[in-house]
Amino acid sequence: MINSTSETLGLYTDFYELSMAQGYFLAGKKDEKTVFDYFYRTNPYEGGFLVFAGLADLLNSLSAFRYSEENIAYLAKQGLRTEFLDYLKDFSFTGTIYSVKEGEIVFPGEPLLRVEGNIIEAQLIETLLLNVLNFQSLIATKSFRIKLVCAEKEFADFGLRRAHGAGGIMASRAAIIGGASSTSNVHAGFIYNIPVSGTMAHSWIQSFNDELTAFREYARFNPERTVLLVDTYDTLRSGLPNTIIVAKEMETDGNKMIGIRLDSGDLAYLSKKARKMLDNAGLEYVKIFASNQLNEYVVSSLNEQRAPLDGYGIGTELVTGKPDAALDGVYKLALCNDTPRMKISENVEKMTYPGRKSLYRYFDSEGNFFRDGILLENEDPDDCDCIYNPILPDKCTTVIGLTRENLHEKVYERQSIINELPSPQQCHEYLMARSALLPAEHKRFIMPHIYKVGSSKAILDLREQLRKKIGGK
Repeated sequence: MINSTSETLGLYTDFYELSMAQGYFLAGKKDEKTVFDYFYRTNPYEGGFLVFAGLADLLNSLSAFRYSEENIAYLAKQGLRTEFLDYLKDFSFTGTIYSVKEGEIVFPGEPLLRVEGNIIEAQLIETLLLNVLNFQSLIATKSFRIKLVCAEKEFADFGLRRAHGAGGIMASRAAIIGGASSTSNVHAGFIYNIPVSGTMAHSWIQSFNDELTAFREYARFNPERTVLLVDTYDTLRSGLPNTIIVAKEMETDGNKMIGIRLDSGDLAYLSKKARKMLDNAGLEYVKIFASNQLNEYVVSSLNEQRAPLDGYGIGTELVTGKPDAALDGVYKLALCNDTPRMKISENVEKMTYPGRKSLYRYFDSEGNFFRDGILLENEDPDDCDCIYNPILPDKCTTVIGLTRENLHEKVYERQSIINELPSPQQCHEYLMARSALLPAEHKRFIMPHIYKVGSSKAILDLREQLRKKIGGK
């Protein structure tokens, strides 16, 4: 797996990264010091925010980003030169990384992670970094959107069988960060120490001669975690009546059934009927769970219909990040040998910020998120009175007297992770605490209010100077 130090991950990259790295080496640039920024341009799901995730997997993988003899032999067949391959034999990532916390709520254009190192090492880890952070942030955001509508109800990640190959492992981790209470993914449960859960499939029931026997046998072998799938044949005429029989038998044996699962049909209608049948039988404690192509909009609709559901199993839509295929996170050079660098575009919004930067969050008088500001690292934030709109620089917001917080912290240095990394569950707890400070208008699904992110005047001035110098006007 990606977070295993028993593997060598130097080939976890695009070939053009190696081609450029070889070019840097042959041009005598291998010791040039650089700064790269990771940021994204557009919120997924037409939403108002992103949940930053994937940091722990990225950092854990860096110690394995090296090249074995077998890797070197393979690259030689791809035409890379001997002198560069000799350099790669002893390669390891020795750079420094600053990042926002995993589980942080963030917004477009913000430098979420900063990599400082020589130009070859900073370039070679680009693909790995983007692959991990883009995917896990996308899934964590989807999961949190589901959590927002589930509120106190729990939902489990049921998506491994529909996931994109091994990406399903990271998807389960990100789902927990976003708000899933457990996963059906046993491998993810093992390597990330996250709760696993599961009920049964229709095949269990079909393998017996009748549904009642199937229910009884499952309850006999799983008396402390009996959740019965009731829609194999007929939910109301067969599944529920047989459930009631088995639940009563379990009571006689001193056990209690946990619940039932609905996996097809009109979930609102069936859950209401099921709740009434269970309650009339004195089984008020038996919970009702639902699955079957659920997402945040379906759950919201079920809530509006007052469906008496206690929890959900959510698969395909969660772990594939539907309907968005990917997050548009990018990795751009901002400094080389202490000289600021930037990408110029005819579209102002696509021009990058040059230099080494810090990211500050400002809070209003009630302690809620108010504005985020991007400053040059060597700026004194006390001297920054206004945060300027990066596209319309004549517009600005005063931040005088506001409480602020530097969102960047050093997370990796001298080939070591600096502090103990939080678990996915701890990342979720942090996310929930931060969410409480994000005004509701930014969390709504329909036309969310745009959270304002600006920059200091010093950054805008530096960007304009470089634009004129490079562009010639």
